Amino acid sequence: MLKAKPFLTIDFGAGTLKVAEFEINDAGNLVLRQFGAKSLGLEGSQETARERVVTKALQDLFTERGFSARTANVCAPGFHVFSKFIKLPPVDSAKISQIVQYEAQQNVPFPLAEVVWDYQILGTAPGGEMEVLLVAIKTDIVEGLFRVAETRGVRLQGVDVSPAALANAFRFNYSDEDGCTMLLDIGAKTSTVLFFEKGKIYARSISIGANSITQDFATESKIRFNEAEQFKVQHGQVSLGGAYEEPEDPKQAAIGKVARQVMTRLHIQVNQTIQFYRGQQGGGAPQRLVLSGGASIMPYTAQFFAEKLNVPVEYFNPLRNVTVGPSVNVDELQGMAHSMGELVGTALRNLAQCPIELNLLPKSSIKRQQFEAKKPYFLASLFSLVVVVFGLGYFTRQVANDKTTALETITSKVEPLAAKEQQLTSAASTLKSVETDAGQYKEWLAAKYRWVDIFGELRKSLLAAEDKAKTADVDIGIWIESLHMGDVVKEMGETEEAPAAEEKPTTYQMSPELMRRYGLLPAATATTEGDGGDASGGGGESSASSSAATKKKKGSTNEVSEISLTLRAVNLYSLDVTKNLHIAAAVEQELKANPMFDPASTRLGKQSTPDENAPTFTFELTLGLKDPIKL
Repeated sequence: MLKAKPFLTIDFGAGTLKVAEFEINDAGNLVLRQFGAKSLGLEGSQETARERVVTKALQDLFTERGFSARTANVCAPGFHVFSKFIKLPPVDSAKISQIVQYEAQQNVPFPLAEVVWDYQILGTAPGGEMEVLLVAIKTDIVEGLFRVAETRGVRLQGVDVSPAALANAFRFNYSDEDGCTMLLDIGAKTSTVLFFEKGKIYARSISIGANSITQDFATESKIRFNEAEQFKVQHGQVSLGGAYEEPEDPKQAAIGKVARQVMTRLHIQVNQTIQFYRGQQGGGAPQRLVLSGGASIMPYTAQFFAEKLNVPVEYFNPLRNVTVGPSVNVDELQGMAHSMGELVGTALRNLAQCPIELNLLPKSSIKRQQFEAKKPYFLASLFSLVVVVFGLGYFTRQVANDKTTALETITSKVEPLAAKEQQLTSAASTLKSVETDAGQYKEWLAAKYRWVDIFGELRKSLLAAEDKAKTADVDIGIWIESLHMGDVVKEMGETEEAPAAEEKPTTYQMSPELMRRYGLLPAATATTEGDGGDASGGGGESSASSSAATKKKKGSTNEVSEISLTLRAVNLYSLDVTKNLHIAAAVEQELKANPMFDPASTRLGKQSTPDENAPTFTFELTLGLKDPIKL
């Protein structure tokens, strides 16, 4: 019988990286061969530096411990994982996946396209609802775990999460427990509360961990985080308060008080979780507390929670049913056995069917692993192909001389045809140039007729603006006094400003008859005296107001992208000075709403000073065209 190959489990914690090597012996038991841990410090919980720090820690552990296995199951860090227990109504099994995906879309705080997520049905509530554990982690986080593992040539088989791994480890080692047991895993950045009761499992993550103690103590003592962490590990304890005597060392007393404050906040969250479990999940009161995690061994932590929760407290032993190999340092193992729940839980996935089996391997990583597995076959195929190519090359050289003679004969016949081909290619190029020019001329001719559409839309917008600005007693009249193109540009070449003295802006002088045809002037009998000269509405010829500077490009055809208008309207000064502003704003609003004009470049200009004795007033407006007209 072949012996099973050893494999690794890696716990990517926020504050500590832990690695263990297991194997399955002939009796089918899980055997611990080697283990190790490295502290990650404050940088371990910082996204910018985490991957670099974890990679360095993993390399150091492989060098120090000499792990030989090259496949691994990993546990993602708890502060990166979203997990939630949800209840589903009793439905047909074919619809469960669809309903869970809908719940994932509603609950996962990231787009599902950016995460890897999985779920598992854990049982049925007394009311018939299905209890489902939903977990998700961002894909780039898992890809980072793959990159770190690949630096040591380790191939990942599965990605688990802390609640599931702890639950599997507890069920494996404490299957004989009766009643309700609560497991509290205190990590560096987050803590996890799990309830086990009659085959039922419930878990909740709490955003309080041992780093909070270090950070608060560092702030209070005005020292660096790493110094505070080292002092906490060496001298930290949870102050019990009351009649208990405080330490003589003031720094030790200070960190004890800080630890008690953080543990008190954690107890409040734990107590709320107990109430939710009993009220919403129909669970019973915890009869015992099992502590786990690196921060749980701080002196007096067990006494603190025993006093607060009034239940017996013990430490989690995830190696209770695991065989310890002869090469393991037992003294070192005793110091961190309580924090190896995730390592054992992920290792159990290789041993037997577990109560919770989730896998957050992203599809991209699976495809990459499949490609790596097939790479030797690709290389063998490539080698075979090279051999075949060399064989064909030898054969080709043998027949090359015969083909050379035939090629010379064919070449003598092809040369006259090549000359004809060149002539045809030149003629085709000339034809294409002529077709391009003809198409350009056609486009220019078609653009001329767009003025009819522009004037029609302009008239429609002015009529709509008159209706909006109309008062109860006075009908509003708005017409165009002058129109000119204020922004003529070239299609190709560098832009340069044309001197005002050398070139004048392009201006269209329209006859009153033409403007009346497009509805841009009142009837021919109307005559209005303006405040600075004759208006176009009075039958006089329209004149351009101040023109914008003309922009030019070195190239071919001109384009009109903006039209500058001088508009005249009935002066409502005697009613309300602001009504004149409303008229101009109404015109601007209607033109911006028209689909033919560009709202970004359509804007009001200056307005003539209101005069209560003048029947009309003028205002300027720049009209931007969405589709410039080529001239």
